[in-house]
Amino acid sequence: MPANDAVEAPAPVWVSRQLAVVVPTLNESANVPVLVARLHEVLRGIEWEVVFVDDDSRDGTADVARRIAQSDPRVRCLQRIGRRGLSSACIEGILATSAPVVAVMDADLQHDESLLPDMFAALADGSLDIVVGSRHVPGGSVGEWDEKRAAISNFATRLSRLIVRADIADPMSGFFMLRREAFDAAVRNLSGQGFKILLDLFASSPRPPRFRELPFTFRTRQFGQSKLDSMVAWEYLMLIADKLIGHIIPVRFVLFALIGGVGVGVNLIVLDLALSLGLRFAPAETVATLAAMVSNFMLNNQLTYRDRRLKGWRLVRGLVTFSVGCSIGAVANIGIAAQIFGEGQSWWLAGLAGALIGAVWNYAIASTYTWGRAK
Repeated sequence: MPANDAVEAPAPVWVSRQLAVVVPTLNESANVPVLVARLHEVLRGIEWEVVFVDDDSRDGTADVARRIAQSDPRVRCLQRIGRRGLSSACIEGILATSAPVVAVMDADLQHDESLLPDMFAALADGSLDIVVGSRHVPGGSVGEWDEKRAAISNFATRLSRLIVRADIADPMSGFFMLRREAFDAAVRNLSGQGFKILLDLFASSPRPPRFRELPFTFRTRQFGQSKLDSMVAWEYLMLIADKLIGHIIPVRFVLFALIGGVGVGVNLIVLDLALSLGLRFAPAETVATLAAMVSNFMLNNQLTYRDRRLKGWRLVRGLVTFSVGCSIGAVANIGIAAQIFGEGQSWWLAGLAGALIGAVWNYAIASTYTWGRAK
């Protein structure tokens, strides 16, 4: 072969995936290899891929997935930095695949992967939009749940009827498969709040999805730690609220304003305490204002912007930007109120207008700069 002849690389072999399995992960490094092996076992005869969407796990989950992907083209990893949330992870994972059918399941091995072929077959003729792995139809079970967890789940299911009219037995399931057309029809209406993406899909679809429920038994986690904590209920309530009023006013803004009201209470309590300790009014009010700002910041960080929580030095930086923004908002509040009052309007109307302008300003600054998406 002449020295100047280039060696032509072989053309890549493209495989059209029939099914994508989207798996949100957070500290699931021990479960990822096991799940991949099980998918290989149960999905024989189907062209599939698995998309792990990792929320920057500290146990190396993304690295484990990438190492497997080096030798297994069916495996992909989407690592997210600076944002968290199961529902939003599922949305991004589905958007990242071209497969016409997509399954969503947890990485903790509690969902029965052997049900996936039956789900896929049920969607084959196009008569259904979604197939749900259900714990609450005949043949299904919640496994080894205790009475307290089962009672909480049942209450959450009843609460879901506020936003979902479909007669679905297990709207809280995190294990389902859907056609891409059904997802595309709903995606722009999804709130992405919390962890119940199936409920969000049913509530956001422009027409009632055609669905079927297939029974499965919920397994017990073997590796890693459960992500359920005291704030899961809060995130669920935020989703319900978003579906009920989010088309009128952003739920984040409502919560931000309510926490602002709490800050007023903190300000008055600290002011009274400082004055009782002998401080003059000006320094007492300064201390009270700082206390209110800090309390508002911490509550918003934990509740309003839970999916963008700040930690470490970012928490300190966030407190500074929040305080500066709120200080400017206070000046705007006073200025607008004074101008309206000077034009002959009643004091309460002037005060309300100033408070509203200040609240909108503070919310805009907080959302853009304090808890803005990580760059």
